[in-house]
Amino acid sequence: MKNQMSRGEFIRLGGLSLTGALMSNIVFANDIFSGNSITKEDSELIKKLIDSNDAKVKSILNKTVTDSAVKLSSFRGIAGSVTALTASVCHPKSEFYKSEILADKLNQAMDILLKEQYSDGTLDAGGNRQSPPDTAFILEYICPAAAILKHNKQESLQGLKDKLKKFILNAGEAMVTGGVHTPNHRWVVCAALASINSLYPATKYVKRIDEWLAEGIYMNEDGHYAERSGIYSAVIDKALITMARLLNRPQLLDIVNKNLKTYFYYTEPNGDMVTVDSKRQDQFMNLKVTNFYLQYRYMAVVTKNPMFAYMVNAIEKLPEFENSILSGSLVHFMENEELQKQISVKASVPDDFEKFFAVSNLARIRRGKTSITLFGGNDHPVMIVSGRSSNPNFLMYRKGEAILKYMRLSTSFFRMGYFSSEGIEKEGNKYILKETKEADYYQPLAEEFRKPDGDYKLSESQDGRFWNKMDFDSRVKSNVKKQTTIIEITENNGTLSLDFKVVGPPNVEVTIEMCFKEGSNITGATLDEKKNYFLKSELGTLSMGSDKIQFGPGKAEHLNTENLDSEEYTYHQGSLRTSGEHVYITGFTPFHHKMIIS
Repeated sequence: MKNQMSRGEFIRLGGLSLTGALMSNIVFANDIFSGNSITKEDSELIKKLIDSNDAKVKSILNKTVTDSAVKLSSFRGIAGSVTALTASVCHPKSEFYKSEILADKLNQAMDILLKEQYSDGTLDAGGNRQSPPDTAFILEYICPAAAILKHNKQESLQGLKDKLKKFILNAGEAMVTGGVHTPNHRWVVCAALASINSLYPATKYVKRIDEWLAEGIYMNEDGHYAERSGIYSAVIDKALITMARLLNRPQLLDIVNKNLKTYFYYTEPNGDMVTVDSKRQDQFMNLKVTNFYLQYRYMAVVTKNPMFAYMVNAIEKLPEFENSILSGSLVHFMENEELQKQISVKASVPDDFEKFFAVSNLARIRRGKTSITLFGGNDHPVMIVSGRSSNPNFLMYRKGEAILKYMRLSTSFFRMGYFSSEGIEKEGNKYILKETKEADYYQPLAEEFRKPDGDYKLSESQDGRFWNKMDFDSRVKSNVKKQTTIIEITENNGTLSLDFKVVGPPNVEVTIEMCFKEGSNITGATLDEKKNYFLKSELGTLSMGSDKIQFGPGKAEHLNTENLDSEEYTYHQGSLRTSGEHVYITGFTPFHHKMIIS
């Protein structure tokens, strides 16, 4: 169920002027914008940022600037170089401070961007031609650089400042008039407009922001944006923080606050993020929480939330932190002084929780070292397309380094593919996942629909399995077959008891698939010639280092692991199988099997 703000709330959010007096809905609003905070600078972190940025600059200097005659498919690399070079040339503690070489390199980079910028202010990005939203993403790099340079007095940078201004004002026209593709694009464009307005104020920029904001920023009761995506939640949070700061609209931080709390629960102890419920491409990707670092840091400083402080500390300890954050963030710290401050609150979070996100149909359970994810929130009917949730993983289980990447279930019922639950029902500590599949046969067309030449409409079968020139909508269904799968998962202090039931036509193959982390040691199961494991009886064990997961007992009534994906995949020789150690439990309908994971 949607948790939409009222029309009045969005009129208020959209209509606040830059100079208007604001009354915040959040207790920390005055601290954010009053400038009265006396929190000390995190000097140790700033030094790391400078050193890492300088190291990145050295690598940039060792590369040849892209030939301006070459047509590029992406400009983020060049824009990223502009921010890194600008930060070092402007920071007094950088070894490249006031470097003429950097000034020259910056001018070369901006010459390329200006040459490739279309007359409407846009750039290309991959297959997106003359793209306003992709240009907005480039402005995320360029505007902070321009903000730092604006008050810089170095004579060698004057020409560069003029080029930046020209590029930004040109792009501003695209931001004022251009369209978007996806939900997050609206807020990226708005953030770009807010940044442009802070540099070169004009009412048209704020007016356009208000037009987008008047649509409303969707957030459900679970704290998710429309795309329910880790990639794009980080993007939106960053955009809303930019708007809140530069437009003096702290109410926007309420939304960020809720989303960042949700993603605390979506983060594994090693920084991996739960992405199984995403409606975008990351539902099949491995993401790290590093994308949220600047957002968590800013909100930790201004809200003094111990949860956010914990996330900042956790990200800073990840091995990816240096390459993902330190090497490219100095410019953002220089442009936004709040990021430079020490976090004044002690980090504190629970390591024992059970959190059920009822709208998303996802549960997250943490019992010390054990971490569990249950998912049953795909968009039905399941379609393989960006913007819809379709991941068949219904269970993930971790115990330290021992990782069950996913559990799936598939049957040979009309080759309709993997089980995809129609939601989750929670009863105490039990989670119930259920799906009914239906496949049809068709009767002859009634006389009024018949055509002598047999040239019928190309149409989709009523069960959605295939297309043919048979005018299915005009036919009566018959011989309808149904299959119902119920999976009951009961959690008790980190141990899972699973009860599988599959009923419908008899003698249908049922396959439970478990994929464990690559390199795991599997015992108790039999390995076949295709490197698949079958748990035929008793318990199996996965071990990785000193960590272990036990699972079973098993069953192996058939050895077929082919065509587990639906025809939507297999017709094109596609597969959802991933790398890892695969263990199978198999049987036939009517199927009933109980097992534990601990």
